[in-house]
Amino acid sequence: MPIIDWPEAERPREKLLQRGADALTDAELLAIFLRTGTNGVTAIDLAYHLLDDFSSLRNLFNANLEDFSQTRGVGPAKYVQLQAVLEMSRRYLSETLEKQDIITSPEETRLYLKAQLRDKPYEVFAGLFLDNRHQIIKYEELFRGTIDGASVYPREVVKRALEHNAAALIIAHNHPSGVAEPSSADERITIRLKEALGLVDIRLLDHFIIGDEEIVSLAERGVL
Repeated sequence: MPIIDWPEAERPREKLLQRGADALTDAELLAIFLRTGTNGVTAIDLAYHLLDDFSSLRNLFNANLEDFSQTRGVGPAKYVQLQAVLEMSRRYLSETLEKQDIITSPEETRLYLKAQLRDKPYEVFAGLFLDNRHQIIKYEELFRGTIDGASVYPREVVKRALEHNAAALIIAHNHPSGVAEPSSADERITIRLKEALGLVDIRLLDHFIIGDEEIVSLAERGVL
C-alpha cells in the first residue's frame, strides 16, 4: 500500500510534524530522507531493506558507494545525498562548539570528536586549537597512520599551534580496534606534547582516546 494511503498519524512526515523527529524509528527517518521507493516498494520498505543489509544507520553511513549501491532502488545520487547529510551533521556539531568555552562544554566536545574520528578505518591524530578564552580556532587532522597506529611528532604539533596562534590545545586520536583504553605509548606521547607545548606557553588541556562506544580522557585519568 502506498504511504499516501496510510492513516495520517502513521505517515513518517506527518508523524514528525506532530510528534517530533525523536518519535520516529530509524527506518522512518531514513524513509523521509529517501523520499520515494521503487517499483512496488515504498520508501519505508526500501529503508527497512537498507537497514537489514547494513544492520544499522552507522554502518549505512559508513558504506562505500559500491556496497551502498548493491541494494535495489538506490545508487550514486542517494549515496551523495547521504554523505552530504553526514557532513552537515559534523558541521552542525562544529558550529555548536565554535562560540562556546570548550571547558564548559565537555559533552559537546566529546560528541564532536566522536563524530570526526570514531569511524575512521585508520588511526588519525587530531588537534582542537583554542584561543585564550578556550574557543575553537581550528580543528585539524595532524597525522594519519594505519589500523595499528600513527606516528606523532611533537615539533610539528608545536609548529601548528604557533601558526594558529593558539593559547591551548586539546588532542585526540581514534583506536580503529574500537577499544578506547590508552596504551603506555599514548601516555608517553601525551607527556612529551605537554612538555613541548609548555616551552612556548601553550597549555595541553586534554588528550581524548576515541573508541567504538567509549571516550577516555587522559586528563581525567591523571596523566595531565
